[in-house]
Amino acid sequence: MVDTAQLAPHLSNVVKDAAIPELPNHYRGKVRENYDLPDGRRVIIATDRLSAFDIILTAIPFKGQVLTQIARYWFEATKDLCPNHVLEYPDPNVVVAKRLTIMPVEIVVRDYLAGTTGTSLWTMYKKGRREMYGHVFPDGLRENQKLPDTIITPTTKAFDAGHDEELTAAQIVERGLLTQAQWDEVTAKALALFARGREIAAARGLILVDTKYEFGFDEAGNIILADEIHTPDSSRYWFAASYPERYEAGQRPESFDKDFVRSWVTQRCDPYKDAIPEIPAEVVLEAARIYIEAFETITGQTFEVPTEVTPAVERIRANLAPYFAKP
Repeated sequence: MVDTAQLAPHLSNVVKDAAIPELPNHYRGKVRENYDLPDGRRVIIATDRLSAFDIILTAIPFKGQVLTQIARYWFEATKDLCPNHVLEYPDPNVVVAKRLTIMPVEIVVRDYLAGTTGTSLWTMYKKGRREMYGHVFPDGLRENQKLPDTIITPTTKAFDAGHDEELTAAQIVERGLLTQAQWDEVTAKALALFARGREIAAARGLILVDTKYEFGFDEAGNIILADEIHTPDSSRYWFAASYPERYEAGQRPESFDKDFVRSWVTQRCDPYKDAIPEIPAEVVLEAARIYIEAFETITGQTFEVPTEVTPAVERIRANLAPYFAKP
């Protein structure tokens, strides 16, 4: 396992910004830089930016690389179940992908009654809701309880920084967001992907609790898996060994603490009203260690921390030179 002492030399070698003027059609997301090439390919650079409370809090060494490589592991482990957008990986932080028309429905698959956001099952259930996303739930369920069946809880895809809205399968078809055939196909693909993820996670001592999938359509109308898959940023994982005891005791299951920095901030201020205090180096390095631990646990692979500090942005730029527009 990697420790923070190994990571300390890389503290300032982070990808905060990856604006590359030689690449066309730049779109800057919260944590990714996107470039649309004229031939229909998209270059997606995962930065190390950490977004929370509608702002960029800091940059975490190796975060972009870790998330790109976890998604790569899962794309390759599931390509027999659903085609995905990946074409090639010219750099550890970069995927070159097919440009797709993104589906206006976000697919969330859940195995447990969990969550803290406004659209999560547990949040709504404890407020008294018993019918959610077209599913009916009995009284008497507990937080973090295994659901009788794996379910899909779709939401609208929030473009332009809007908010996701709860949907049912019937509403998706009635509103013309998808045809019945498209909904049936994407449902089958999502459940198959989740089942594969649950099986592989179990072999690593993990529970895949829930996950978010983003699908798109290619030029022929085929459904293609996009964005990322089964990363700690898009999925919830618990440690299987301690789950039964902690569940019975009413305790929060052990998980990768992806909210480590967020928790540090909220303990010191109201991030929506107050100035954010400077996040110390030891907090940033511990967050990096947690991301790397997630990579190693989920994939079963070893993360190699470079012994020499090579400027990450320069490396990315050099590896993307073949995609620059020809003069």
